[in-house]
Amino acid sequence: QVQLVESGGGLVQPGGSLRLSCAASGSIVSINTMGWYRQGPGSQRELVAVTTSGGSTNYVGSVQGRFTISRDNAKNTVYLQMNSLKPEDTAVYYCNAIVTYTQYGSEFRRAYWGQGTQVTVSS
Repeated sequence: QVQLVESGGGLVQPGGSLRLSCAASGSIVSINTMGWYRQGPGSQRELVAVTTSGGSTNYVGSVQGRFTISRDNAKNTVYLQMNSLKPEDTAVYYCNAIVTYTQYGSEFRRAYWGQGTQVTVSS
């Protein structure tokens, strides 16, 4: 069907930057919303940023002005540029996409998740 593969996580010092990538592949007809979620230790998964196929974006307040979400529709890829990172940004970051795909000659639409990538902000 469809796979989402993330990359770009790692260890960074406070104030540093990281760029996450998430590439979708498979029998894709179209992708509507693509976004990034995160889950910190002992916390529930929360939405970080989302972008629609038309280019609209939305961010959780805690990352506004520091993170930028973008996408390359030709590559079915979404990015998250994270600047001025803080220890509280430490979490596993998950990519999410609402995908229309084909299977057995029909079209279906559902949400897919990536496997998650660890981001650790620590000195």
